[in-house]
Amino acid sequence: MSSLSVRIEDDLKKEMTALDINWSEYIREAIRAKIATEKRRKAGEQLLASLMKGEHMVPEGFINDAIRRTREAR
Repeated sequence: MSSLSVRIEDDLKKEMTALDINWSEYIREAIRAKIATEKRRKAGEQLLASLMKGEHMVPEGFINDAIRRTREAR
């Protein structure tokens, strides 16, 4: 496992110490979540670019059906 160091203000460190939180695990999970978000964003951008180029076609009515299903699932 690799190590990562972060510098924080002394006041912030005191506040963190006062809380009963596993900060290492919290930060690892935050990094995992950010990576997943960025991967989805990048995939979305790539899909949009390929759609704009006409490389892929969205079947007729697909978008309307997807929106309808999402609304009905609420």
